[in-house]
Amino acid sequence: MDTTADDGAGTVRVEIDDIQSGALRPRPVPYEGKYLFLRVDDRRAGRALLRRLLPLTAVGLPSTDRSQDAWVAVAFTYAGLRALGVPQESLDSFPQAFREGMAARAELIGDVGESAPAHWEAPFGTGDVHIALSALSSDAAQLDKELERVRVAFEGTPGVQVIWQQEVRQLPTGRTTFGFRDGISHPNIEGVGLPASNPQEAPIKAGEFILGYPDETGNLPPMPTPEVLGRNGTYAAVRKAHTDVAAWRRFLRANSSSAEEEELLAAKMVGRWPSGAPLALAPEHDDPELAADPQRVNNFLYRENDDRGFRCPAGAHIRRANPRDSTIIGDARMHRLIRRGTTYGPPL
Repeated sequence: MDTTADDGAGTVRVEIDDIQSGALRPRPVPYEGKYLFLRVDDRRAGRALLRRLLPLTAVGLPSTDRSQDAWVAVAFTYAGLRALGVPQESLDSFPQAFREGMAARAELIGDVGESAPAHWEAPFGTGDVHIALSALSSDAAQLDKELERVRVAFEGTPGVQVIWQQEVRQLPTGRTTFGFRDGISHPNIEGVGLPASNPQEAPIKAGEFILGYPDETGNLPPMPTPEVLGRNGTYAAVRKAHTDVAAWRRFLRANSSSAEEEELLAAKMVGRWPSGAPLALAPEHDDPELAADPQRVNNFLYRENDDRGFRCPAGAHIRRANPRDSTIIGDARMHRLIRRGTTYGPPL
């Protein structure tokens, strides 16, 4: 199935059924899931496993049936493609950042000090990670079914080892460990057909996220060769972050004189109240009713509502991550990310 979108300058056709679901849509709400890292020790075994995983991999848009709302996604590292036998000529056609990996580029991306690769949980940052597999669902029973299908696919493939795994799930509060609702805003990809999280924001060109389509400059981003290796794929970064909630709370207490001031300071740092209500629309106090309205909770721009940052500071997390229509150097539409944040561990 293809979907089309006319932006006035032409028609963009996105090949929905050849794109993994995780690259197109927000994660389920609520959610449970599991991440696996695999090492391929035998090329033939690795290829055999991929053939069995292919029918399990979710593509296209989500099911309207919540009990069937699950996805399995598969991604490869540069070392993984090499372990699977991709020719060197094709490997060399990938961009430098992908070939080098995050550990080699740690200083460039700010992973220094306590965040330096020396402190990363193994096997992050090593050449042993060849395949990353994720399974997410809003229904625990459906997730178990998907994981059982994955387990069966692994049977008879001793040449592929699971070297790391992580269970994730939404906390009972529905919020992050810092106490804030998450997953409210996400880019609207042109031609995909999913409803926008911000009705005031024009769809972003598919090529900013999916290989094989024009980007915001109107050009086709470079593709690995042969074309079939990259078309309808995307680049992903799998990162596990430690959240120092105790330090966060100490900072709020040290810089506030009351519980109300603590909440306001936290909201100023994030750009939203704990409920998800944005400071751009609710600058004085939390507004759970606004936060619960999907038509309003993300329906704002900064230039119109808060150009000078008196409501939502320019340094707030959500404003730095997505300046929207703020007057900045550069084009924010060319720096958007599709984030699939999940929580691990107990509530803090």
